[in-house]
Amino acid sequence: MARAKKLTGWRKIAAATWGSPDDPQIFGDLEIDATALLAFQERARAAGVKLTITHLAGKAIAHAYAENPDLNTRLYRGKLIPREQIDIFFIVSAEQGAELSGVKVEHADTKPVVEIATELAARTGRIHAGDDVEMGKTKDMLARMPLWLMKIMLRLAAWVAIDLDWHLPQAGMPHQTFGSALVTSVGMFGIQHAYAPLSPYYRVPYLVLVGEVADKAVVVDGEIVIRPILNLAATMDHRYLDGFHAARLARSVRAYCTDPSAFEPPLPM
Repeated sequence: MARAKKLTGWRKIAAATWGSPDDPQIFGDLEIDATALLAFQERARAAGVKLTITHLAGKAIAHAYAENPDLNTRLYRGKLIPREQIDIFFIVSAEQGAELSGVKVEHADTKPVVEIATELAARTGRIHAGDDVEMGKTKDMLARMPLWLMKIMLRLAAWVAIDLDWHLPQAGMPHQTFGSALVTSVGMFGIQHAYAPLSPYYRVPYLVLVGEVADKAVVVDGEIVIRPILNLAATMDHRYLDGFHAARLARSVRAYCTDPSAFEPPLPM
C-alpha cells in the first residue's frame, strides 16, 4: 500500500487556499491564428533573443490593458480602484518542473516584448539558482508553516500587500504581488487547451493559460486551409468583468497577436 505523502510547494498553498466551490470564476477561450506570432518569434530568435509564445501572450495582455485602462483595477471594499501601472505576473516552473514560482514584470505595456523575455530569463535563472529575491523569502516562510497557520498568513499577506497596498519586501510581502493579470503555460507539455484556477489571494481579474500551438483546419476566405492555432484559455473573476468587458480585452489581444510587429519596435540586428 502506498504511503501518504505530505503536501509541499504549490499544492500545499492550494490546500490552504480552497474549500468547497464558492467563487465567481467564469471561463473563456480565444483561438488565434499564430502565423504572425511564430514569424515574429523566429525573427527574434535569429537576433539572439529566446522569445516564446508565452512572452508574446503576456505582452498582448499588457497591450490590451493599455487600450482599455478602465479595466486595470483592483477590488477593495466593494469598489474598483484603478491600478497605477500595468504589471503582468508570469508563473514559471522551478525544480525541473516539480514546483511553480513566478515573476512580476512591471510596466509590461511600455516594455518591448524582447525586453520582457530578457528580464524573465534573468529572473527565472535566479529562481532556478535558489536566489529568488522577490518571492523566495515568502516561499521559504510558507514551506515551514503548518497548514492551519498558512491559511491565516496567506489571508494576511493578501490583505496587507494587495488590499492595503503596503510594500513590505523584507517581510516577503511586495505590494500588488500578482500585478494586473497572470499568465502561465502548458504548451511545453504538449497540452493545447486547459484552464487554471484563480486563487482568491491573487486579487486579479483573470488568469490566462497559454496552450501549445497546433496545426488545425480552419476556413479562410471560404476555403479550408491548415493554420497554426494558439488557444488562450482565460479564467476570469465575474466581480471585475462580464462578457462585454472580456470582449473588449479579447479584441485588443487578438489585434496584437495578429500582427505583433505593428506594436513592437524593430528587432535588434
